[in-house]
Amino acid sequence: MKPAKVVERIIDTLSVQHPNADTELHYRNAFELLAATILSAQSTDERVNMVTPALFTRYPDPRSLAKAKPADLEKMILSTGFFRQKARALIGMAQQLVEQHDSAVPPDMEKLTALPGVGRKTANVVLGHALGVPGLPVDRHVLRVSNRIGIADGDDPVAVETQLCEALPSEKWTLASDVQILHGRRICRPKPLCDQCSVRDDCDYFRTVVDPAVTRSVPVARRGSGKAGTRTAVTTSANGSVERALSGPPHKADKPRATKTKTTRARNDTRGVRTARR
Repeated sequence: MKPAKVVERIIDTLSVQHPNADTELHYRNAFELLAATILSAQSTDERVNMVTPALFTRYPDPRSLAKAKPADLEKMILSTGFFRQKARALIGMAQQLVEQHDSAVPPDMEKLTALPGVGRKTANVVLGHALGVPGLPVDRHVLRVSNRIGIADGDDPVAVETQLCEALPSEKWTLASDVQILHGRRICRPKPLCDQCSVRDDCDYFRTVVDPAVTRSVPVARRGSGKAGTRTAVTTSANGSVERALSGPPHKADKPRATKTKTTRARNDTRGVRTARR
C-alpha cells in the first residue's frame, strides 16, 4: 500500500475531480438519514429518494414510525426491494430509539449498530454526514476504488476502513468515502474509464494492468526474413478501456477464413443435389 502522505494527496485530488462530494440520499436530520440508509440496502439512492418524501410526511419522527403498521409501511417502501425485512427493521429501529434513546439518534458506533437494520456502514454514514462524528463508510465502490489505486488492500470492509482511517486525518474520513463512491460510480466502474481519471498516474491498476497492455509489444518473426519484428499488443476503445490483447503468433480466431474455390463450391452443390434426391 501507499504511504499516508500519498493516500491523502490522492483523496485531495479526487475531491477536486468530484467537488462538493456528499451522500446522494436526501435528508433533513439524523433520523431521516438513518431511515434512508436502511432503505438503500440492495437499492439505489435515486430510488430511495423517490420513496422518502411520502414516507417522512407520514412518519416524520421515531415516535410515529414506531407505531406504524407493517402492512402500511411495506406498501410505501415496496419499490426499494426486500420491503418486508426493511419494514421490520425500520419499525424496530424507531421503537428502540424511543425506548432507549429518548427518540434521538445516538452519536455512537456501538449504540447505532445495536439498532435493528443498522450495520457498520450505515452507522458511519449517519455519524459522518448527520452527527458530525468522523466516519468512513466502506461500500462496494470504496472497496473497488481503494484496491485498484492501491491505498487499501483486501475485500473486508472493516479492514479497508481501518487501513484508510490510519492513513488519513479524521477530518477527511467521510470525504474519503464520498469521493471514492462518486469516483466508483462515474469513472472507476467495473470497466473503468481510465482516460478520465485524475489519479491515473498514482493508480496501481492502471500502471500494472491497463498501461502495460496498451504499450506492450512482442517480437514476432517476419515472413521470409528470419528477423524479429514487432506487433502491437492491444487495441483500445475511445474511452481508454482495453478491448482485446494479442501477443505472440496470431490465434486461430485472428486468421482469415479460407475462401472456397469454384471447384469446391461445385462439388458441394453436387453433393447437395445428390443428397436431396436420396
